[in-house]
Amino acid sequence: MSDTLNPAQLEAVHHLNGPCLVIAGAGSGKTRVITMKIARLLQAGYAPKQIGAITFTNKASQEMRERARHLVGARAAKDLVISTFHSLGVRILRQEGTRVGLKEQFSILDSDDVLGLLRDAGGTADANQAKSWQWTISMWKNQGLTAKQALAMARDDNERAAAIVMERYQDRLAAYQAVDFDDLISLPLRLLTEDAEARGRWQDQLRYVLVDEYQDTNAVQYDLLKALVGPRAMFTAVGDDDQSIYGWRGATIENLKRLPVDFPHLKVIPLEQNYRSTGAILRAANNVIATNPKLFEKKLWSDFGDGDPVVLVEADGEDHEAERAVARIQALRGDGKAKDFKEFAILYRANHQARVFEQALRRANIPYKVSGGQSFFDKSEIKDLCAWLRLLVNQDDDPAFLRAITTPKRGIGHQTLGALSQFAGQWKCSMYEALFAESLGTVLSKKAIGSLHEFGRYVNELEYRARHTEGAEPAKALLLEWLKDIGYEQHLIESEENEKVGMARWNNVLDFVDWVAKRCGGQVTNDGGVTMEAQKESVLQVAQTISVIISLSERNEEQDQVTLTTLHASKGLEWPHVFLASVNEGLLPFKADDEEMTAQRLEEERRLMYVGITRARKTLAVSTLRRRKKSRELVMGIPSRFITEMRLNESEVKEDPREKLKRLRETFAAKGAASAAAQAQAQKDQG
Repeated sequence: MSDTLNPAQLEAVHHLNGPCLVIAGAGSGKTRVITMKIARLLQAGYAPKQIGAITFTNKASQEMRERARHLVGARAAKDLVISTFHSLGVRILRQEGTRVGLKEQFSILDSDDVLGLLRDAGGTADANQAKSWQWTISMWKNQGLTAKQALAMARDDNERAAAIVMERYQDRLAAYQAVDFDDLISLPLRLLTEDAEARGRWQDQLRYVLVDEYQDTNAVQYDLLKALVGPRAMFTAVGDDDQSIYGWRGATIENLKRLPVDFPHLKVIPLEQNYRSTGAILRAANNVIATNPKLFEKKLWSDFGDGDPVVLVEADGEDHEAERAVARIQALRGDGKAKDFKEFAILYRANHQARVFEQALRRANIPYKVSGGQSFFDKSEIKDLCAWLRLLVNQDDDPAFLRAITTPKRGIGHQTLGALSQFAGQWKCSMYEALFAESLGTVLSKKAIGSLHEFGRYVNELEYRARHTEGAEPAKALLLEWLKDIGYEQHLIESEENEKVGMARWNNVLDFVDWVAKRCGGQVTNDGGVTMEAQKESVLQVAQTISVIISLSERNEEQDQVTLTTLHASKGLEWPHVFLASVNEGLLPFKADDEEMTAQRLEEERRLMYVGITRARKTLAVSTLRRRKKSRELVMGIPSRFITEMRLNESEVKEDPREKLKRLRETFAAKGAASAAAQAQAQKDQG
């Protein structure tokens, strides 16, 4: 182990006595350090189930588990507690939920389920208003505030209204025996804070905790970590204050400041050797981030040499910038510095900037993928339909039951569903099973039971027909009849203020119906657009495999495509060649017209620039606009202050890629002409 780690990594791996903070610069091998430390803990006598490694995304969690499996073996890795904060919260609540008033099979609501409840709680059909409440309530929960505390602290009428809606929303969650994603952190924290027995049990169960991307924790997650590690404080936090870019969703750099105060014996170890980027790229990154005040000193360096200089690209406007990005991709491939399109990424500040790059790449016949945008299967109307199909397959799926019975509304209110949920919890059965219980009349009126039975009978009938319907045309007919029965088209149009938006959502539904029908007919379209014949399946059989089909249809990591993504979504990723777009004042750093650019906001925007720079391994181009679109006007483009801070020398600015491309084309044309002349001469000689 020792000869594969540098001295700082080695120190981090072997520090086992007491709290440890590893300041892991971009590309410094932090995941390797965490997995090596897990192996070291096992050597030191910890049992696998006593070690917890907490990440922020399922992808990071899966990667860490895979690395641990290769390092310590499948048997040991199986019992390691490697999960996201939210998955750990689920684990705690599954084991201890009854101690905070939850039944064993509580439901976890996704974002769209929450929006539906908030519209109901606030008595509005306005989706934007509900999303505003959702955002505000989530922020309050991540700060550890209850509805009453939020109401007491409300600064204006909007916040007071949100706090009132929050209280009603929490009542509905309790009635439905359901939790949202924020509750998966706040409820375990409440449990460990207020219940000494449960706290002791979990502190004994997880004897050592490692936290990845520590700078992304919010206030509630930090308090949960403190409650888990207790006075023993056997933990390692791995993070980078220079990559804290999620302040807008509750993450706080204050958690890094609190660690040395709350844990005076904290060992701080910086990882400064970078295993990703060339010297020129790291020099630009170090220069930019040096302008921010430092919590912990570090300066990235690498053994890769200086490499190509960082290129500054000046474009006349957005269309010209997209053309130059395409020209750069073609030039680097023409030079032999890149072979595959997947070696390239174009990074930008906001999702709307992708469109012009997509158009330019399509014109050049260059394949691409847009990451960080909304997937077709993430759209709320598609999730509605998937919930119905999930319920047909598994009537014990309470979240699917709740979504189906309330979408569209059918006169069954939250009080009825709350009573049904409590009844189901009492008799330890699903809500759907409870619906037909003879003793349900003891808690609900005849009218309420009549509405529930009508829904249950319809689901039973639909399940029977779905099981016995196969082939594309019969499946399509069944699905369209079902959507007509439940009035789904009318529901979509009435739920949107703009009828065009409702119709666009209905067209998505029709696309989904076609997609399911083709699979029922045995038609499967592969990635190349070729339709292959497969065995016909029933609607129910397709519904049973729908989650697997969806996940497989979105696995495009192996495809040879240029990546278009936002800076926020690029964190944790890397590419050999990066084009950083529209680095202008107002865009990066971003500033709305009515917004004051505080020192705190500017520092976070600078960290975002640093993240963008450090995604590049071999080459980096930073582009700025001479003129840019602002609303419907063209305004003068001011280069971002971050470009000045990079301190690029004149020698580091390479030639115009259009000239380079022109030269390459002339070279290729000359070679082609020479080859054609040689062939003509050879034919002439043979003749």
